Amino acid sequence: MARKAGTKNPIQLGREAAIPASPEEAVLDRVPNPHPDTNYNARFTVPEFTSICPVTGQPDFAHLVIDYVPGKWLVESKSLKLYLQSFRNHGAFHEYCTVAIGKKLVKTLAPKWLRIGGYWYPRGGIPIDVFWQTGKLPAGVWVPDQGVAAYRGRG
Repeated sequence: MARKAGTKNPIQLGREAAIPASPEEAVLDRVPNPHPDTNYNARFTVPEFTSICPVTGQPDFAHLVIDYVPGKWLVESKSLKLYLQSFRNHGAFHEYCTVAIGKKLVKTLAPKWLRIGGYWYPRGGIPIDVFWQTGKLPAGVWVPDQGVAAYRGRG
């Protein structure tokens, strides 16, 4: 039962769906934007994102914040959750994970604007924050601060 993402009926919503084995196998479903004539910001906050360090095999943790101004499509949240969970057993660097998530959302949704902030917890004593955006933010759209403090250690 292979259907493309974005078909009339999402392939995972309302169905039992396993966590995909890898991000490459994961499918992002999209649903029609009920307000395509209105510019607004939609935000997903993922405070417990997990992937695997490709060198050590140890878990890496991040707080992701995804903001986008939709065009014709919205991402279906269950498929997004499953896609993000597929990184739990996937070896990739912080930069790869953050940017790949943004690019896959753009490819699936064609939003007017998208940004993703990856606030990664320290590995080897160094936190790595990764930021990526594409498109031009439409005038008048309210985009709050992502609300994630810079890493300060015990300070």
